[in-house]
Amino acid sequence: VDMDAFIDRERSMYGETADDEKDIDDEIEQGKTQVKAWMNAYHLNRWSNQDNYVEVGIEKKALQGVFESPCMLKSVGLAPYKGYPSITFLHEASIRFQDAIRNGKKAILLYFGDYDPSGEDIPRSIETNLRRMGVDIEVKRLALLPEQIEEMNLPGVPPKHTDTRTRNWSGGSVVELDAVEPKTLAKMCKDAIEEYFDRDAYAELKETETEERRVYIQSLKEFVESLSDKEE
Repeated sequence: VDMDAFIDRERSMYGETADDEKDIDDEIEQGKTQVKAWMNAYHLNRWSNQDNYVEVGIEKKALQGVFESPCMLKSVGLAPYKGYPSITFLHEASIRFQDAIRNGKKAILLYFGDYDPSGEDIPRSIETNLRRMGVDIEVKRLALLPEQIEEMNLPGVPPKHTDTRTRNWSGGSVVELDAVEPKTLAKMCKDAIEEYFDRDAYAELKETETEERRVYIQSLKEFVESLSDKEE
C-alpha cells in the first residue's frame, strides 16, 4: 500500500531536528542576497499623493482570480462580495474609506457585476448602506452594461423568476459577467482604475522615492559598517 495515499489530519509535528551541514560559502551568498533585497526594499505607496482612494468590488467570488492581477498591478484593494455584501463586510469597508477621506481623498468604488435585477441593484444597495455609515462615496457601476453586451455580442437568458426583483426588471434578457472573456475583464478593470490615477502626481512621487531610497540605502550601509566596527 502506498502510504502517501493516507493523511493523518489529527496529528502534526512542530519544528524539526535539523542535522544537515551548512556550507559557509552558500551562507555568505544567501546573506548577500538578503542585504541586496533590503537595499532595494524601499518604495512609497503609489496612491499616497493621489486625490482618489479606489477599491474594486465584484459580485462574484468565482471571478476573483481574473481581477486579482490588475488590482495587484495597480495596488488597489479588491472586494469579492458574493452577491449582496454583509453589513459586517461593509462596516469594515466604511472604516477604510473614512480613513482615506480623513486624509483628504475622494472615496471611489468601481463595481463589476452581472446584468440582471440583482446585479443592477447591488451597487445601489452598497452605496446606500455606506452612506448610512457616514461614508461620502462614489460607486461607479462599470459592468455589465447594455451597450457592452451589444458590443461584445454576449448571449442572454430570461431573468430568474426566483429573484424577487425580476417583477420590476425592464432590462430584457440577463447576462452574467462570466460571459466576458477574462482578458477583457482584466483590461476593463485596469483601464477603470487608471482613470482615477493622476500620472503627474505619480511622477512627483517617484522623484521623492528616488531621493528617499538614496538616504535609506546610505543609512543601511552605515549601519552595516557600524556592526563591523563593533566586531573589531
